[in-house]
Amino acid sequence: MNVEALQSSWRLVERVGDEAVQYFYAHLFLAHPEVREMFPIRMTGQREKFFAALGRIVSNVESLAADPEFVAQLGRDHRRFGAVGAHYPAAGASLLATLAHFLGPRWTDELAQTWTAAYYAVADIMIDAAEQASNTPAWWDAEIVATERRSIDVTVHTLRPHLPYNYAAGQSLAVEIPQRPRLWRYYSPANAPRPDGTFEIHVQVVDGGEVSTTFARQVRPGDQVRLGSPVGTAFQIPSGAVENLLLIAGGSGLAPLRALVDRFAQEAEHMTVPRVQLLHGVRTSWNLYDHEALTALTDNPWFSYTPVVSEDPGFHGVQGTVGAVAARGRDLTGTTALVCGSPAMVTATVTALTTAGMPRHAIRFETFGQAPGANHAESQRNKVAQWM
Repeated sequence: MNVEALQSSWRLVERVGDEAVQYFYAHLFLAHPEVREMFPIRMTGQREKFFAALGRIVSNVESLAADPEFVAQLGRDHRRFGAVGAHYPAAGASLLATLAHFLGPRWTDELAQTWTAAYYAVADIMIDAAEQASNTPAWWDAEIVATERRSIDVTVHTLRPHLPYNYAAGQSLAVEIPQRPRLWRYYSPANAPRPDGTFEIHVQVVDGGEVSTTFARQVRPGDQVRLGSPVGTAFQIPSGAVENLLLIAGGSGLAPLRALVDRFAQEAEHMTVPRVQLLHGVRTSWNLYDHEALTALTDNPWFSYTPVVSEDPGFHGVQGTVGAVAARGRDLTGTTALVCGSPAMVTATVTALTTAGMPRHAIRFETFGQAPGANHAESQRNKVAQWM
């Protein structure tokens, strides 16, 4: 397969920008109006995510042979949108029509055959994964059972799934709220699994976000939400696998790392757990929304907690960016670092840690939402919720 031809032709179409995206959706919805209901009413932002992910995946199809899990997970996830095998040829035909329209004379029979083969290689992985997962729910219904406003822009919701929902501490899941139908966003349970099945998620208001503000401020106890299947492996630490953990969180990126701390607190009662250093970085002190609970946990000899504030000169504690603080004056030998936060925070933290001498393989952050070939930092905590 001529991967260079795929990638170079895709770069040409990307330069067209939103016009290509609009053409693709117009073609898809005119040819197959029945699929329109699978997408949000307002397509702002969703179009770009879908089209960019689709093109990036197909143009990097050669790498899927070594690691097809990202695409397989997309196939499993797309069951919650009602996607079935018959929908994939429809999307493929519209993609090829869009490429042909904007590439003009560059769209040769050979290039068309290459793109067709690449697209169906991806589609086959997704369809097979969806079929293999057919014995599990496409989504789980859950109820909001409690809501607590922790700060001006952070709300903690407690959810109870109606059916058993199995996840591991550190994983994430897509959530659809009734106020924003078909707009799924990823959040992380902030606690290890409990006997009663409930878990907390931290929702932080994001400027311009289509879901986060509504989720934080309008969702109430009694509201019913939908949950996608749990995903992510970067923060899953087998028992006894590491002795020293450095957890570095930015804002509500605290949630999956908080779940790990909760897991170790449970395990410490009957087994040896790692020594855990947690740094929570925020802009101002009132964003330290879990400060009291984390401080209380420092009674455990295996756990230490450092709040870090970057934009509050009056804060009587450690100041600076959390990544720089984590890397400064610290013995990183034999330590595994887990990093969770915004794309900029993750990039800065990884750079600071590696500059301080920490091996890159010892630094872990979640990448399950990125397409093959994408820059890791670009995709961190910005998972592709729907691309089909």
